[in-house]
Amino acid sequence: MFDYFIKNIGIDLGTANTLIYIKGKGIVVNEPSIAAVNNKTSQVLAIGEEAKKMLGRTPAHISVVRPLTNGVISDFEMTQEMLRHYLRKVGSNKFFNYYQVVIGIPSNLTEVERKSVEDAAISSGAGKVYLIEEPVAAALGARLPINEPVSNMIVDIGGGTTEIAVISMGSSVVAKSLKIAGDRLNNDIIDFIRDEFKLLIGEPTAEDLKMNIGSAIPLDEKIEMAIRGRDISSGLPKEVIVKNHEVRAAITHSLKLIVEAIAETIEKTPPELVGDILRQGIYICGGGSLLRGIDKLIEDKINVRTSIIDDPLTCVARGTGIAAENLKIYAPLFNIPTKPFDISE
Repeated sequence: MFDYFIKNIGIDLGTANTLIYIKGKGIVVNEPSIAAVNNKTSQVLAIGEEAKKMLGRTPAHISVVRPLTNGVISDFEMTQEMLRHYLRKVGSNKFFNYYQVVIGIPSNLTEVERKSVEDAAISSGAGKVYLIEEPVAAALGARLPINEPVSNMIVDIGGGTTEIAVISMGSSVVAKSLKIAGDRLNNDIIDFIRDEFKLLIGEPTAEDLKMNIGSAIPLDEKIEMAIRGRDISSGLPKEVIVKNHEVRAAITHSLKLIVEAIAETIEKTPPELVGDILRQGIYICGGGSLLRGIDKLIEDKINVRTSIIDDPLTCVARGTGIAAENLKIYAPLFNIPTKPFDISE
């Protein structure tokens, strides 16, 4: 009887997307972490997919906000509203639901930032909140042997942060959180188009360029795409043709920093685990892993076999879901007060 009221839920609270996994059902919510709010009335107009359609297209009194920046809650109230909206969406019982929630968080969050994630979930209707580090959740979602004394190296390239971790015995041995990921690549493209073509474009157009013709390594085929924006000199609408090598030139520097961070993480890893990395390889996931050739770029620069996890976008959500389904088994992974050796300083 109580099982009807108690719901075990896994949440991947990402900078770009929020995914919710329900025990026994799988992933039931996969929507952008965006909210549209009326500044005059403080009324939330839309959340998720509907709010994303408004990005860059709203009048002055409507703000389209991303409540999370670089994996950290930057707008507590909007995060709360967003979580409440999604929990209401997945609740089957209108009168009473008790949610036990497992949330994935970046590995370098401070105690205050971790507490704000807990508070946002509890004030949104969660009864009990467990925090799990995103690289550990990603490894769990990829069904890697994280509880064994072998190295599992995960690179999770999300929207706001790139999480790099070497996991052994159910915890991160070495971890690095980099504030260079999908959003930074979009900004690189916006800056490049402005400097090269004297054209102003918005984030949705930059995202389209990255997804449709972007790549981390030179491609055999030549791809191009027409984009529209505002001419800087005349202020009038203008269309230009962008080629794939130009998009690659725009994002090369940021990709180089990600590869350097992976190399730094390996340098700080105990020698025995480095031997395991060479044998097991590096696993990449997150939306950034869908960029053409990024696995080949990492493989060439690090000299370690690199593979993309199956269904990389939902990997962290699947990991939080697996943990939520087996709370007792995975209890040692939650709320670990001792942080791994962080090399971000």
